[in-house]
Amino acid sequence: MTAISWIAIVVFIIAYALIATEKIHRVAAAVGGAVIMLIIGATDAEHAFFSEEAGIDWNVIFLLLGMMLIVSVLKRTGAFEYVAIWSVKQAKGRPFRVMVILVLVTAVASAVLDNVTTVLLIAPVTFLVCERLAVPVIPFLIAEALASNIGGTATLVGDPPNIIIASRADLSYNDFLVHLAPIVLVLMVVFVGLCRVLFRSSFRYDPDRVERIMALRERETIRDRRLLIVSLVVLTMVTAAFVLHTVLHLEPSVVAIIGGLALLALSRLEPVEVAKDVEWPTLVFFAGLFVMVGALVNTGVIETVSRNAADAVDGRPLLATGALLGGSAVLSAIVDNIPYVATMSPVVAELVAADGGGKDPTHVFWWALALGADLGGNATAVGASANVVILGLAERAGTRISFWEFTKYGLVVATVTIILAAPYLWLRYFVLG
Repeated sequence: MTAISWIAIVVFIIAYALIATEKIHRVAAAVGGAVIMLIIGATDAEHAFFSEEAGIDWNVIFLLLGMMLIVSVLKRTGAFEYVAIWSVKQAKGRPFRVMVILVLVTAVASAVLDNVTTVLLIAPVTFLVCERLAVPVIPFLIAEALASNIGGTATLVGDPPNIIIASRADLSYNDFLVHLAPIVLVLMVVFVGLCRVLFRSSFRYDPDRVERIMALRERETIRDRRLLIVSLVVLTMVTAAFVLHTVLHLEPSVVAIIGGLALLALSRLEPVEVAKDVEWPTLVFFAGLFVMVGALVNTGVIETVSRNAADAVDGRPLLATGALLGGSAVLSAIVDNIPYVATMSPVVAELVAADGGGKDPTHVFWWALALGADLGGNATAVGASANVVILGLAERAGTRISFWEFTKYGLVVATVTIILAAPYLWLRYFVLG
């Protein structure tokens, strides 16, 4: 490798360490790293902005932007508050039943939308519900974060790492449903059982408080019925287009941005107000990260790493699958799974090719990477973006969740789910073929 390659590696490691340790804001670290890569000549404008292999992945950016616009409009209808209050009533105010329903709602919503926006919408309602039931809110918030990461694993749009993997491997929305949804359903059943054990001391039942919350009228939370109907119609059409995008020949990013802009136009809302709810820092973070990773591709670093990795597991696909699953889980627990997957996806592409898979988008290596990164992200408070969001929301509300308080639960859940994912990969792709 050249001197520029080694300098690019050092820049990337420093930026990565800053993102992992949160010494400075991760957006500043990613953008700063990208700027330095441009200054030292590790990449240039042509590669950074226009290269499919070594530049910003605009499919990821616009898919996220479109879904954020849809969620921004939808939350103004009061639909999520309605669902939360309805859930409490269905559970008869029993705390564990409430947790199960909120967890399931979170998991399903994370699969349809994405885990970060889902926890942003569910968490404020959780504060209200827990306050009225007089139960500690921290276990509920942690459970929702963990559920969002598990549920989001099932679909292309559910978890940001999946979007990166789909873009790199040319995977469809249906590919994720077919290959990951079955194991996610099993993991959610197991997770509900774990919630009963892990958070058992938090399920205190207060009959008086339950009576008061049962008196709430969920219909009063709907602030705009017309907008709710329009939003649900658009969201249904977008989801259907995701599923049928191979037939329609429309990329998920195109579907999402068309849906988001169409809903914005039909909503009659002030565009500036809706745009304020878009997670612009997240989009900028992705852009900076893609430029940094692209610089490693451009300078030949990724090719060297890929070749060495391929040589290490040459002719041993089962070993490679296990290493990807376990290694991805461990590394995603230490650092955010988004930069990890952005870094590893080119390497996995080389491993697939070396294994004789060519450009097969449904190769087992991709699913090992997705499961390891998505489920491993549950292990620590910084392992996934949804975890960090939950901690921030809790602190803003005056309820601090420490790193280790989250991790003592998340580590158990991540370990159990990864252990269950291993035999699934072995059985489905090596035994049944």
